[in-house]
Amino acid sequence: MEIEAKLEAMGLVLPPSGGPAAGNYVPGVQTGNLVFLSGVGPRVPDGEKWKGKLGREYTTQQGYEAAKSCALNLLANLKGLIGDLDRVTHIVKVLGMVNCDPEWVETPLVINGCSDLLVELYGDKGRHGRSAVGMATLPFAIPVEIEMVVEIGS
Repeated sequence: MEIEAKLEAMGLVLPPSGGPAAGNYVPGVQTGNLVFLSGVGPRVPDGEKWKGKLGREYTTQQGYEAAKSCALNLLANLKGLIGDLDRVTHIVKVLGMVNCDPEWVETPLVINGCSDLLVELYGDKGRHGRSAVGMATLPFAIPVEIEMVVEIGS
């Protein structure tokens, strides 16, 4: 449980995995040694909802924290699917979507919140391909949604 020990040392806690889906889908699907994780939004520990756009209701730094929260949610869902986060052999791809004003252009800085945490936890195995794109809107007006592809071993 090396990865969970690192999270604990960082003062971070995995939220419960899963939760009710907003549609007819599952948190992730494994095919061979790849796990395709569905997009997740950020969670706030006190239950308050994230709602709004980057460049309007949220700053870049707040977006960074939202993306970090998304990473924790992705890892929680991954653990729910594979049982042990130490089975990860490589974070393959991250797709970060940012709900933002049309003139706001700092999407990569926001998605760094997810990428930085993954690299801090997994080192070179956490370095991944990535897209960070701006969107006109996201489900329920969340500011950030991230999905991920992970390679796992036995």
